[in-house]
Amino acid sequence: MASHAVGSRSSFHLGPVTQGFISACCRGEGPVEATDDAFWDQFWADTATSVQDVFALVPAAEIRAVREESPSNLATLCYKAVEKLVQGAESGCHTEKERQIVLNCCRLLTRILPYIFEDPDWRGFFWSTVPGAGRGGGDEDDENARPLAESLLLAVTDLLFCPDFTVQSHRRSTVDTAEDIHSIDSCEYIWEAGVGFAHSPQPNYIHDLNRTELLKLLLTCFSEAMYLPPSSDSSNTNPWVQFFCSTENRHALPLFTSLLNVVCAYDPVGYGIPYNHLLFSDYREPLVEEAAQVLIVTLDYDSSTSSSPTVDGTTTGTAMDDVDPPGPDNLFVNYLSRIHREEDFQFILKGVARLLSNPLVQTYLPNSAKKIQFHQELLVLFWKLCDFNKKFLFFVLKSSDVLDILVPILYFLNDARADQSRVGLMHIGVFILLLLSGERNFGVRLNKPYSVRVPMDIPVFTGTHADLLIIVFHKIITSGHQRLQPLFDCLLTIVVNVSPYLKSLSMVAANKLLHLLEAFSTTWFLFSAVQNHHLVFFLLEVFNNIIQYQFDGNSNLVYAVIRKRNVFHQLANLPTDSQSIQKGLQRKKKTPEPISRTNSQDGVSMEGSRPAAPAEPGTLKTSLVATPGIDKLTEKSQVSEDGTMRSLEPEASQLSPEGNPPAALSDGEPWSGEASHSRRDRRRLSSASSSAQWTPTPDWVMSWKSKLPLQTIMRLLQVLVPQVEKICIDKGLTDESEILKFLQHGTLVGLLPVPHPILIRKYQANSGTAMWFRTYMWGVIYLRNVDPPIWYDTDVKLFEIQRV
Repeated sequence: MASHAVGSRSSFHLGPVTQGFISACCRGEGPVEATDDAFWDQFWADTATSVQDVFALVPAAEIRAVREESPSNLATLCYKAVEKLVQGAESGCHTEKERQIVLNCCRLLTRILPYIFEDPDWRGFFWSTVPGAGRGGGDEDDENARPLAESLLLAVTDLLFCPDFTVQSHRRSTVDTAEDIHSIDSCEYIWEAGVGFAHSPQPNYIHDLNRTELLKLLLTCFSEAMYLPPSSDSSNTNPWVQFFCSTENRHALPLFTSLLNVVCAYDPVGYGIPYNHLLFSDYREPLVEEAAQVLIVTLDYDSSTSSSPTVDGTTTGTAMDDVDPPGPDNLFVNYLSRIHREEDFQFILKGVARLLSNPLVQTYLPNSAKKIQFHQELLVLFWKLCDFNKKFLFFVLKSSDVLDILVPILYFLNDARADQSRVGLMHIGVFILLLLSGERNFGVRLNKPYSVRVPMDIPVFTGTHADLLIIVFHKIITSGHQRLQPLFDCLLTIVVNVSPYLKSLSMVAANKLLHLLEAFSTTWFLFSAVQNHHLVFFLLEVFNNIIQYQFDGNSNLVYAVIRKRNVFHQLANLPTDSQSIQKGLQRKKKTPEPISRTNSQDGVSMEGSRPAAPAEPGTLKTSLVATPGIDKLTEKSQVSEDGTMRSLEPEASQLSPEGNPPAALSDGEPWSGEASHSRRDRRRLSSASSSAQWTPTPDWVMSWKSKLPLQTIMRLLQVLVPQVEKICIDKGLTDESEILKFLQHGTLVGLLPVPHPILIRKYQANSGTAMWFRTYMWGVIYLRNVDPPIWYDTDVKLFEIQRV
């Protein structure tokens, strides 16, 4: 036992008390009676502790020792701490002493709960009622029959709207007439102006600190999810979140709006004054982080298995106390899905965009603004908003404001591409862009010229936001780390989805697309994994969409296609005999790089940019479950003449355009052993292990080669190449600009095959991604809570903690 170490810090009350508690447990004195108030009160009477002190003074080994050797004392401690919180909520915490007791109980429970959750035998403890725990010992009224967890959650929510403790009192007079905590309408005490609330209360840093401690305890209660392994059954609802977001919580609406408004109203720059944050300590930021984390956890809800949240927007913004609210039982999801006022959408979008752009602002005036660290939580929140509230999604895409979200996401993707500890960030950024790309308006918005010069490690170019997207995607594919390969399908699907709407690509972006085609159509790449040829199909689809639907403005792309025409001819003449296949695979062994980085003409990177750096050795990261294959992530929709979309029935699209049954495309069920094998092979694109399980055959190559959609491009080459060659010979031209001028004025009307219908692959919710989001979100929360380290060194099951 390490209890003597604790005693040595006797300047704190908690030291000797903890020592007394531990030794009382270990000297065999047996259980301490719950009625022995003198003993228990020592735990919370102290005035000089912080949550960090509690973590230092109550070591993990001692909590576990008490759990094993003196379980009844641990149970009593939890019960008494909850009882104190309930009493504080009942009384309204009018004295400094009561507030101190509430905060200390809060800290102690935050410290102990993870050790209750990690032991399966204890997991049900908070959901049991405490025998003989009636307040007077005997009077068992209904209130006392509540499970401990429910009493705890209700007390915390009451305390979050406690006048003079966590909210400004509306009364001006003395303690005698203080508001009765049970009669106040908490909707009048919402923490910040924004959605559904117009009044911005005076900032009060003590209230912010107290809210932060209570939210930390809430998050710790919800973290039971970390101690259960990932399962494909996403209907495993978290009982803590379920109760907290139910009609039992009378503060659900004001709490939801308080959390959302506190996050979206936060301005880390300090009211626009550079360097302001160096002069004033910011008490708001820890609260905003905690609020963002609690918010995304309450919104962890699998929309694929449930009736979709309503988007009719008919309900008003008043407290919604219908017995059976429309949409999901989770009130937080319900409220989120029912926000519908334009000014609310504007407030949310502006807030999220301001915060996501914060790390980019840093690059102009270094240290001029406070750099926030919670962009991953913001991305999860933005995802939930778009996924649960389609009206919000349409609002985002209605104007070019969506670009204020796009640019930071591209910045994060580009910055994190070489860093193995940020694979999760790469995924969520790509998922959001996949979701947006399913809507026509996103493609249209990308045509806006890109003028903001955020220093990024990419070639300098002049062009549109579409160019920026393509150039960043090219960087990720050619110079990201190996573990990003499963994302290639997603990246190219996004480009396919927007391609019919791209009015004019720059020469830099056009060359990048052709470089990708060149890399993906080498024989060793095509023959080295069963699904690699899909990438070629996606790229050909991009070229076809642009040639058929946006030929006029895209002379740069047409010129690049003409220059690289041999790539298309090689594809059309791809050998299918066994000998050539073997020869192609031999070449692979000599080229361990997944994609050649040569002849990509990268040019000079933007001024002020730093190359994307790999993770520092030893950086902690959390493991993620695999994501479903692109065919499970998306469903195909056909765009009609009038621009409306029609979902294609699964049986019609049972064969993907390449003619393979979808099974070949997908990762299978992410939790089956086989699937993880094929994924590992895919990751080691260049290792020999995959060839042991699967070998390419002539029949297999023929099966997809015959479906390569080359007709449109071959026809374009057939018409334009002789004309371009003639100009070059006639005018002795070596100058691109003349040829481009000719191509700009050329037309292929009537010469190309009949335009194909536009196919969009729209993201569809499924339990595989729901589980991915759960593991990603909790992994972020685990790693971000280091002071104090709430879950560090506990037996977490949802993910593994790994070092890079």
